[in-house]
Amino acid sequence: MELSGSILQTNDIIRTFGSGKKAVHALRGINMNIQKNSLIILKGRSGSGKTTLMNVLGGLDQPTEGTVTFLEQDLSQLSQREIDEFRKKHVSFIFQAFALLPMLSAYENVEYGLRVSEIPSEEWEKRVKEALDSVGLTKRAKHRPSELSGGEQQRVAIARAIAKRPSLIFADEPTAELDSKRTFQIMRLFRSLVDKQNMTIILTTHDPSVLHMADHIFELEDGMLLDSEVALHV
Repeated sequence: MELSGSILQTNDIIRTFGSGKKAVHALRGINMNIQKNSLIILKGRSGSGKTTLMNVLGGLDQPTEGTVTFLEQDLSQLSQREIDEFRKKHVSFIFQAFALLPMLSAYENVEYGLRVSEIPSEEWEKRVKEALDSVGLTKRAKHRPSELSGGEQQRVAIARAIAKRPSLIFADEPTAELDSKRTFQIMRLFRSLVDKQNMTIILTTHDPSVLHMADHIFELEDGMLLDSEVALHV
């Protein structure tokens, strides 16, 4: 039964790749409860299971055992097509590899994200401009990815995700390519989206300087969830 105020829950999530002696146990019995309208940070060393967990939580990957319940819907009961539709409606992803289309400009990449999410066309221009402005890329809107720095490409990916205005954003190391000033600006933006637009954001990071901006921090080690902690954001 879903707890009041939660958007996502997991029950004994296990994810194993391969079998026998070569099996890799990426996740080992993960139990989480994510509250609506919160900024969540997953921390841990490389290989701890952070990205695998985010992929399972977002329906990009299926757990070997256990269940993920998102907005009261058990994802294991959905077909792949139903999961895709559910994700299209409610979720955005920010990938480490950016996943931008090389022949499209920054503006067109953000607009394309709205197209595939079936956002009404009359809203595209306003949403794209607002999203690019929020990440400081208004003047770079006409540039293609090859003409942008790694940090600028990362900000385009962030703009594409937030333009959709989803219930939940998964962000895998969203500030890895940014300097400290831009990192703080992006984290402030995420904080604002949670506080003012009622989004929930789950992000992974290796950067200890941003932990204080979260509502809750979960730490993973060797595929297991360690004691979580509540952060006092400022």
